[in-house]
Amino acid sequence: MSNTFICPRCGNKDQLFVGYKNGQPYCRRCIGFQGEEAQDAVKPLQSVRLSLSYSLSREQRALSDQVIANFKSGIDTLVYAVCGSGKTEISYGVIAYAMSKGLNVGFALPRRDVVVELFQRLKSAFPNNKIVAVYGGHASVLEGDCIILTTHQLYRYPAYFDLLVMDEIDAFPFKGSLVLGSFYERSLRGHCVMMTATPSKSVIARFKRPGHQILTLRTRYHRKPIPVPCSHLAVGPLKFFFCVRKLKEYKKARKQCMVFVPTVSMAERLFGFLRLFVSNGNFVSSKRKGRPGIIEAFKNGKYDYLVTTAVLERGVTIRNLQVIVFGSDNRIYDSAALIQIAGRAGRKADAPTGDVFFLANKESEGMKRAIKEIEYCNTFL
Repeated sequence: MSNTFICPRCGNKDQLFVGYKNGQPYCRRCIGFQGEEAQDAVKPLQSVRLSLSYSLSREQRALSDQVIANFKSGIDTLVYAVCGSGKTEISYGVIAYAMSKGLNVGFALPRRDVVVELFQRLKSAFPNNKIVAVYGGHASVLEGDCIILTTHQLYRYPAYFDLLVMDEIDAFPFKGSLVLGSFYERSLRGHCVMMTATPSKSVIARFKRPGHQILTLRTRYHRKPIPVPCSHLAVGPLKFFFCVRKLKEYKKARKQCMVFVPTVSMAERLFGFLRLFVSNGNFVSSKRKGRPGIIEAFKNGKYDYLVTTAVLERGVTIRNLQVIVFGSDNRIYDSAALIQIAGRAGRKADAPTGDVFFLANKESEGMKRAIKEIEYCNTFL
């Protein structure tokens, strides 16, 4: 048996992850990714109508035009833009252009919840085109004018996408995953547009190479400051009672609040405590049954507060939202994660402010860097 097997699906070369069945090698790293693959076919030129109920800002329009120009010139683009700057809207122009040419277009994100939300947004933005969502348990239709999918589903699209837009490239589970990274590389036959508010050093280095460009946007579309987090240090029960006090304040002011926690068990424990003192709340995590319905109810104002793990770290926009990060000194919260969480506040033009509290035993380096980066971005106003 050869010891030089390289997985054609994920590119794995590590023989520790290679098994053999009936004398034939297989890859243990990606063996769980089984299913139908998309069928590539020549598509005619498409009629595309972009329908938005709002106008892009001057900065958004300039970046959108540059992304289109880059795609036409064969240049890959990284859109390095702060939370709430309207990164998704910046990509609409190049998506419209690529669809009009009959090209295969994809928009990939690491998390299912965000895929579901984005699917609805793009269906509304492109009412005359076939927008398809593909994620775990929802993969009966694989082809369309634009495919919104989780990064896990990229294995279904070998050498398929002429344009692949990827948001939240720094988010779990895509970040640091050799398998998902290989699926991305394998699915792309054309050019990409990557978007993030918190790119890693390796991503920055990649897009500084020839044939790549980094476009930056340091301000939100409404040109108001990003709410700067406040570090509140407390130990033991004091953290719990701080949450109770703030939630009662927000409830009285009719402002919703999201309380982020580092683990699933903490979400259950904290909500079990909070509900004794503050009514009309709920909690979600990756293991919470009925999660989509709870999230939708919170967005519609049914709940005053929501205790959540990282499942809602990104892709959520709620008017007048207040944010508390419970245990923000936990090692799961690096500066990138904290910047993303803080970015949930003040996203609406008619409600550009909001509280963000980092609630911790001590101020971690991640907390310090997150606050410093947000303060730096606000200097561009």
